[in-house]
Amino acid sequence: MLLRSCRRACVPVRGCPNPFLRRNHASPAPERRLRSKRTGDDNYTVLAIETSCDDTSVAIVGVKDAGFLDSGFFKPNRKEHKRLGLDVYFHEKITANNDAYTGIHPLVALESHRASLAPLLQRALGHMKRRHAEQDGRKLWEDYEDEDYHDGLDNNEPVPVPEFVAVTRGPGMRSNLAVGLDTAKGLATAWGVPLIGVHHMQAHALTPRLLTAQANWLPWVKDDGQSDSCRSHDELEPAFPFLTVLVSGGHTMLIDSKGLTEHTTLAETQDIAIGDFLDKAARAIMPGQMLRPPFGAALERFAFHSEVIQPGIVLDDDVEIEGEARGPACEEHVQPRECRYDYTPPARRQDELETRPTGWGWALTPPLAESKGGEKSSRRMVYSFAGLLTSIERLAKRQEHISLVERQVMAREVQRVAFEHLASRILLHLSSASEDWKGDTIVVSGGVASNKFLRHLLRSVLDARGYSHVKLSFPPIELCTDNALMIAWAGIEMYEAGYTSSLDIGPIRTWSMDPKAPDGGILGVGGWLKDDKPISEG
Repeated sequence: MLLRSCRRACVPVRGCPNPFLRRNHASPAPERRLRSKRTGDDNYTVLAIETSCDDTSVAIVGVKDAGFLDSGFFKPNRKEHKRLGLDVYFHEKITANNDAYTGIHPLVALESHRASLAPLLQRALGHMKRRHAEQDGRKLWEDYEDEDYHDGLDNNEPVPVPEFVAVTRGPGMRSNLAVGLDTAKGLATAWGVPLIGVHHMQAHALTPRLLTAQANWLPWVKDDGQSDSCRSHDELEPAFPFLTVLVSGGHTMLIDSKGLTEHTTLAETQDIAIGDFLDKAARAIMPGQMLRPPFGAALERFAFHSEVIQPGIVLDDDVEIEGEARGPACEEHVQPRECRYDYTPPARRQDELETRPTGWGWALTPPLAESKGGEKSSRRMVYSFAGLLTSIERLAKRQEHISLVERQVMAREVQRVAFEHLASRILLHLSSASEDWKGDTIVVSGGVASNKFLRHLLRSVLDARGYSHVKLSFPPIELCTDNALMIAWAGIEMYEAGYTSSLDIGPIRTWSMDPKAPDGGILGVGGWLKDDKPISEG
């Protein structure tokens, strides 16, 4: 299925000078002013590729220094530093069809990358040609507005050369990473432009910052039609330092993000990732006819966006059942409903560790709530979801028939306990580092960050425990899962810091973000260049 998230971040101001005009090279520029290293322009284009798991994605973005754009006129940036602006020209992805399997099948994902990447690049390059022509006030074809057109690659218009090519280098499935990385290396070689091998999890952590850059692309327009430069940002937000919670099918990590390449691991899972846990819990809890991938999202819908109608219940007028007459329900079934959360956050640390009995006589024990071997597990800075998964699988198998009402309670409880466990390590860190930590934001990113109950629970828990001043930053739901836009942005931040990659780099299956890890973290692996010079390995 083709998924698109290409949208403009703001509205251009009428009468605003062309943002793609070249600078006057005779006039001096502030030392930190963004400038294309290839052409000397005040703006440049980036092509990005993502193939780390089962999503094939390509993005093309425009980058410029928006610091000198004020009320529709170009002015020197008074603070003399870059205010990065970002515009999305193209962003699409194709997800491998793993419906026949209980999860992601590596070979199916690999074949999907091989079949999908080249057509996506063809479309992307066509859009880049079209955008280049629009900047020059030309059209490549009469009906170029038709996005299903074959993108004009059969005409004589040359493809504009990007400033650099960004691609996911790791962590991920090595064969899948290789499809994107080898393609990116070929493009960078053919164009004669730099390559940047991006750390996938670093890109997730930086995703909220790209939203600031999108807001900076052009001034926003007020109700009176005048530009509102106050809504742009001098600094990317959130500014370092901030905490990062990475939650996905392959990772569960709490990280202290001190800088672009300085990310200290505070806690991570000792068994399975939270996304994997939710997928397997969904398969254990949900009725087969309701189970559709992605399973974690299906579990959330069943728990909080559905209503179980029991036999003998007279249906309300606003409940619609296709093909059935109005009257008492004949059998138990599920209908969609507006989301409602009946959630009370734990007010004390002790409350986090207590079980909450249900009407069926069972209760889920929070992970690491019990001390073993003299070690106080409840305060260990680790995550664990395997024991909770075992408990829910045993509950689901303990009897032949479980009502939909009980299954729905299971779905709610399993998410509550898992997410409170996730929050517990955040609270432990905040309580122990409250005076030393200078940040005010927690970034929550990765596929599981799209879960709206997780967002509600984290905010509720922080407020209840005295951290209402700490901000939570979630990417838009469409950017929580793997995508090339975040790869483009991470590449831009690394490029602006002077980093590129050599053309001999290979894919990395396991790659830490922490400089103190055995592999040296983001910069610890080989292949990095700083200002075009090799940097030593960690």
